[in-house]
Amino acid sequence: MDLILWRHAEAEDEADGQHDLKRALTPRGEKQAARMAAWLDRHLPEGARILCSPARRCEQTALALGRKFKIRDALAPGGSVDDLLEAAQWPHARQLVLVIGHQPTLGETAARLLRMEAGGCSIRKGAAWWLRTRERDGQEQTLLWAVQTPETL
Repeated sequence: MDLILWRHAEAEDEADGQHDLKRALTPRGEKQAARMAAWLDRHLPEGARILCSPARRCEQTALALGRKFKIRDALAPGGSVDDLLEAAQWPHARQLVLVIGHQPTLGETAARLLRMEAGGCSIRKGAAWWLRTRERDGQEQTLLWAVQTPETL
């Protein structure tokens, strides 16, 4: 199974009285999302499942891709690694799954799957980490297939 963890692009700072889920992308964040979306669109298969946090900044990031996506409350800020993996059906989904979400959950998910120290992984705003599971010698392994940031595109 392939799993892509895509952190939302740069967003506005939280204003007094503004709910975190309402924060929008900045103009720079819109450019980041567009660059990453173009790269992803070239590499994603047609049948990819795209799951998105209900946060406005994540929805805006997903819209840049121009494909259908589903909102999952389990991917909201403060969600757990277990919630993310369950939503993605890791490692048994039949098709690639792209998750658009938040730190620290995305980094914690990557760290768990790559057997890194807890809290030892951070995914930059707008970046995508492509993970792949495989079986080798009777053991399930997770490979880091690609890491891409909008700044390098």
